[in-house]
Amino acid sequence: MKLCIKVDVDTERGTRIGVPNLGKLFKELDINATFLFSLGPDNTGRAITRIFRRGFLKKVNRTSVISTYGIRTLLNGVFLPGPHIGKLHSELLRDIYAQGFEVGIHAYDHHKWQDGINKMSEEQIAQEFYKANVQFKYIFGISPKVIGAPGWQANAKSLSVYDSADLLYASDCRGTTPFYPEVDEKVFSTLQIPTTLPTIDELIGRPEFPLEKLTDYYISLLTSDAANVMTVHAELEGMRYLAWFKDYLLTLQHHKVEFYKMETIAQECLAKKDQIPVCELIQGEVEGRSGTLAMQKIS
Repeated sequence: MKLCIKVDVDTERGTRIGVPNLGKLFKELDINATFLFSLGPDNTGRAITRIFRRGFLKKVNRTSVISTYGIRTLLNGVFLPGPHIGKLHSELLRDIYAQGFEVGIHAYDHHKWQDGINKMSEEQIAQEFYKANVQFKYIFGISPKVIGAPGWQANAKSLSVYDSADLLYASDCRGTTPFYPEVDEKVFSTLQIPTTLPTIDELIGRPEFPLEKLTDYYISLLTSDAANVMTVHAELEGMRYLAWFKDYLLTLQHHKVEFYKMETIAQECLAKKDQIPVCELIQGEVEGRSGTLAMQKIS
């Protein structure tokens, strides 16, 4: 079975602490992975507006947000200026790329995209992408080939921006298999590789998913029919749950699971482009996560 690990990096703290932790772990275990970085200001504190979303407070209580993110991060953008991640940690990010990991864009301003994309015009979304693109090129000296939207927030306007950006693929949604997205009968040309497995913060704290049983649960979800994609977070698996994550990866290796960069799966898909399905991109809910997110509609 194949597994792609996509690391979403949301915050300055996750960049500074979680990213090096994960890079070291992946190198130790000889595991390929894809890192998607937030490259602009860390305005995490502004996410307090999500308090009005159904299910948000329940998730906060389950996942121990304060101990996970730290008080300083939760003040960023509200009581403290949001630190500029790309400018502060450009050398760290370059080091991850130099180690051979795939790198891409998660966002410029993570909070602004996740909580505001559905209110933005296509021009405003293009401006956010442009700022991330400029910062990415400054740091890595190459153009980005992948973006994975914060909170799996995507719509027809963001997909249109991608199609103008010459990306290899995007990873913006939840689903089961790579596909070309369709919204309102318009088919977009940028391949989508969805996250297929639940994230740890959707499971932890729920009585049916004690931490000691999560590894077995994840293994039960793996399929040999297509590439499995697991989104992890630098702030979770790279920090608080690092010990669990290492044991999980070792168990997967024992089960002969093969680890791939997502770009490898994208190249395989593009080599057989005429066999990749077109599926609707819809908005739906995922148990354990608040609000709606982009999802692949399965016929």
